[in-house]
Amino acid sequence: MTNPKNSSNNSSKSNELYAIAETSGQQFWFEVNRYYDIDRLNAKEKDKITLEKVLLLKDKDSITVGKPYVKDAKIELEVVSHKRDKKILVYKMRPKKKTRRKMGHRQELTRVMVKSITVGKSAPKSSSKKETVKKETKPKSEKSTN
Repeated sequence: MTNPKNSSNNSSKSNELYAIAETSGQQFWFEVNRYYDIDRLNAKEKDKITLEKVLLLKDKDSITVGKPYVKDAKIELEVVSHKRDKKILVYKMRPKKKTRRKMGHRQELTRVMVKSITVGKSAPKSSSKKETVKKETKPKSEKSTN
């Protein structure tokens, strides 16, 4: 009986960070280091894509719901490959009219892998501190040269 309990605890630990985002008119549940097939994107393989339309973000302790989007939240994706989905057959027939139409459709897809899910509030703060340090060091060096 201890094995099922441990497996449920392990599964909850793997789901500590996830996000629900909108892309290509659909909503997807994104987790880090997972593959997803979304509608064809205009990008080459191994390109980096950033999704900023994050609807919900769950960290270890908190859940953030956007109105409509979560502010400063980003999901970084890497394009793995482009592929085509299974063929769907559509058959239309009008009875007693001898009208029949058989059509097929294959959806163009892009397979992406989620690299990271971040909230941008922490990253710009660290970069702004670096910028202020650089601004202070430059005027001192200019004054010493004059």
